[in-house]
Amino acid sequence: MGVLELTEEQRMIQSVAREFAQSEIKPVASELDKAARFPVELIQSMGELGFMGIFVPEEYGGSGMDTMSYVLALEEVCKACASTGVIMSVNNSLVCDPILAFGTPAQREEYLRPLSKGEKLGCFALSESNAGSDAGSIRTTAKRDGDSYIINGSKNWITNGPEADTIVLFATVDASKRHKGLVAFIVDKETPGVVVGKVVEKLGIKASSTSEIHFESCVVPIENRLGDEGDGFKIAMKTLDGGRIGIATQAVGIAQAALEASAAYANEREAFGGAISKFQGIQFMLADMATRVEASRLLAWQAAGLKDKKMKYTKESAMAKLFASETAMWVTTKAIQIHGGYGYTTEFNVERYFRDAKITEIYEGTSEIQRLVIARQVLEQF
Repeated sequence: MGVLELTEEQRMIQSVAREFAQSEIKPVASELDKAARFPVELIQSMGELGFMGIFVPEEYGGSGMDTMSYVLALEEVCKACASTGVIMSVNNSLVCDPILAFGTPAQREEYLRPLSKGEKLGCFALSESNAGSDAGSIRTTAKRDGDSYIINGSKNWITNGPEADTIVLFATVDASKRHKGLVAFIVDKETPGVVVGKVVEKLGIKASSTSEIHFESCVVPIENRLGDEGDGFKIAMKTLDGGRIGIATQAVGIAQAALEASAAYANEREAFGGAISKFQGIQFMLADMATRVEASRLLAWQAAGLKDKKMKYTKESAMAKLFASETAMWVTTKAIQIHGGYGYTTEFNVERYFRDAKITEIYEGTSEIQRLVIARQVLEQF
């Protein structure tokens, strides 16, 4: 999908998101990062704008737009603040999307409306201390007890964990079955036995909170099960396919911010009698940065377009996530180099972009996992 094919509605949401991000998010992004403060007021505002449930149908309180609109808005938010962007991404991609795709009409009605409006926030509880990339090794148990399940176990690396109201949880009914024993649930945070554990201090995306969540004999009614027993792995993988579009877009936003900051600095900074932008070495870096950012964006757009057409996009979303995340790391490294000593200080935003970029190579599937996913899809074609 080329830039000239964007619809009027898509351009509108891109414009609204850009204006909001530049006027409301960007001015406070550095302070949020330094204080590691969760941006409650921004999330509420994004809910009012419809950004927290962009592709949720209007009948369930969402904006009723497509994945492409989501990508366009998310890039603008992430360009201003990657922490705020990942909160938006998780709520849309990892919480609203699986409830919309696999939930019953009653589940959609109960959960999607408050999530889409920013009245409630969601999180995705898949990873454990011994199970991240290897989801089949999950040890959190779900034991059937009449019309309920009793959940016991612990989850790690949960984005939005401390603030979330709604948890999309994955557990096993039989660990010996590995991925075939997984089951998904929608769990209300206030359910007795749900305990937020250690809040993690991180290198980057500091305004986005990450924590452990413990389940101690937590009773979840059967009507909160998402899909059937054994569907958990399929639900998780389908959800992560879409989630990777969000993280690819986050990476594009970070890289675009670093590129713009570097170009502006190169035009302003003088050395040897002129702006450093006149030096070929600087120009070549900027050229490579711009090319990689644009290629990353187009990969994300391609995956979003396929998702909107309800076509298979597993390979494309993995490619977008792999290339965009590694681009973000490369571009932000070059951005610091262009800024020289200033780039290494907290006076300039590029050091934040650099710190924020690294996680995009790790969460929602490491770069190594993306390469495995891509290779398998390629090999299946021949």
